[in-house]
Amino acid sequence: MKDALAAIGDILSNEQYGFIIDLAVILLSTKLLGLLTRKIQMPQVVGALLAGLILGPACLGILKETSFIKSVSEIGVIVLMFSAGMETDIQELRKTGLASFIVAMLGVLVPLGGGFLLMRFFNKGSDAFIQNLFIGVVLTATSVSITVETLKEMGKLSTKSGNAILGAALIDDVLGIIALTIITSAADPRGTSIAFVLIKILLFFVFCAVVAVLFVKFIIPKINSYKKDLRRFSILAFAFCLIMSFSAEYFFGVSDITGAFIAGLILSTNRKTTYMLHRFETVSYLLLSPVFFAGVGLQVELGGMNGTLIIASLLLLLVAVITKIVGCGVGAKLMGFGGKQSLQIGVGMISRGEVALIVASKGAAVTLASGASLMLKAYFAPLIIVVVVTTIITPILLKLVYRGDTEVGEESAIAEKIEEPQYLEHHAQEILNIHEDMKEQLKKK
Repeated sequence: MKDALAAIGDILSNEQYGFIIDLAVILLSTKLLGLLTRKIQMPQVVGALLAGLILGPACLGILKETSFIKSVSEIGVIVLMFSAGMETDIQELRKTGLASFIVAMLGVLVPLGGGFLLMRFFNKGSDAFIQNLFIGVVLTATSVSITVETLKEMGKLSTKSGNAILGAALIDDVLGIIALTIITSAADPRGTSIAFVLIKILLFFVFCAVVAVLFVKFIIPKINSYKKDLRRFSILAFAFCLIMSFSAEYFFGVSDITGAFIAGLILSTNRKTTYMLHRFETVSYLLLSPVFFAGVGLQVELGGMNGTLIIASLLLLLVAVITKIVGCGVGAKLMGFGGKQSLQIGVGMISRGEVALIVASKGAAVTLASGASLMLKAYFAPLIIVVVVTTIITPILLKLVYRGDTEVGEESAIAEKIEEPQYLEHHAQEILNIHEDMKEQLKKK
């Protein structure tokens, strides 16, 4: 068995053409395991992660992280964050109000503090402070995709608590990006002062504001009024995303995904956003997302999972769950929500999903002045455990806390925006099926 796996590994590691078969194996395995996880009501992201874990050094050792996989993964994470920015409705963000802001703020601060304090017991090295703080930043992430699916299934997506979860999740993304921007900039290996780091971050946001004003004044109106071939705008949007990502990293020392997210926010104000998102989702679904999530799995090595790391994993999971429930729940309670609604909001924000993986992968790419990584490699496996388990338990806990709830949903612009791409994809497939049926009928005539 070992010889067979070694032979397969040799084929896949061929320097000239190995990347082609690597890509085929990743796409097939991520899709297969994605379908299996979907059958048990879990996101396909979990299946893609498991594919990387099983095929990588953690299990079979057939695949390893190559420069090709790293490069595609980097583009993948940029596109994921760009899409997240475009999906953010700035007008609805303003309307979410103080309640969603307080829920999101406490939902970021409490996990940040909890993760940092926990890691102080396990990591005491020379770079411990900033590495432990980064683990806290990873725990601030929230991915509500599984929450949205569960609430839709129960008919609770447009309830008062459902809307609070969606609004808080929007703000959570922005706060998380700000936290990531600050800590990755502060981790600059050149040892620049905090004051200089903050000035660079401020200049970056000034630069983004200037670009946004120019786009809103000159570019967005042209996009809105154009009625012919829209495909060119998807290409221009992608180029804009890459330029903003490069500018953020190269000129301001800010994470490239921050530039991508803000590029998405700037373009989210145009009327062709849904069309652009559909185009990006296609390339992301076909190539970029499977490679990114499998690549995260390939970085995990279970050989170093000793007793200390197992205990750390369990405690990290416990802190991840409790701090989100407490932080978001207390925030909701302060803003006048009832005890049960506050618990529902807290539980709805538990899942970390792809957002935590994106943040962790960025930390792994940042090298500190000592040569160590901002994201401790030993804690990659524990974080993946947190991501997978919180994804599994969130729907279960949601069904428990909503049991017996009689609240009826109301109209919600945020909920409609989230559901819109799925409706469009469904209708597009129906139109294609009708077209194919008509072609067959014409052939028979």
